[in-house]
Amino acid sequence: MEIILKKDVQNLGFKDDVVTVKAGYGRNFLIPQGHAQMATSSAKKILAENLKQKAHKEAKVVDDAKKQAELLKALEIKISAKAGGEKLFGSITNIDIAEALEKAGQPIDRKFITSGIVKRTGKYAANVRLHRDVIVELPYEIVAEK
Repeated sequence: MEIILKKDVQNLGFKDDVVTVKAGYGRNFLIPQGHAQMATSSAKKILAENLKQKAHKEAKVVDDAKKQAELLKALEIKISAKAGGEKLFGSITNIDIAEALEKAGQPIDRKFITSGIVKRTGKYAANVRLHRDVIVELPYEIVAEK
C-alpha cells in the first residue's frame, strides 16, 4: 500500500515522502491518526506541485538549520549527575540533554535528539536532527556532582 506522509514518522520517513507500508498499518494506524493519506494519482500530482512551490522556501530553512548547527558545535555541554565513582546513580537520557541545551540558550525538542542511555561519567556524543538534511553530532560530557 502506497501512502503519502503528512508528518514525520520515526523509522518510516519524513513529511511529503511517498512510502510503501503494509495495508493494515496504513489503514488502521497512519491514516486514522492523521499521519498519512492514500497515494492516489491525483494526490501524487498535488504533492508534486506543492513540492515545487516549497523548494524555494526550503532553501532558507536549510540555511537556518545549518547556522543553528554551527552554534551547537560551538557549545560545551556538561551535565552533572550524582555518581559513585564513575557509575551514575540513575542515567542520562535525551531529556537531560534537551534540558542542558535549553539552559545554554538553544532549545531543541527532545525527540530530535538521539543518544543512548548513559550510565557512566565521561565524554559522549549525541546526534541532533535539525532538518531532514542537517544532522549535527553534539559532544557532551557527564561529570559527577561534588
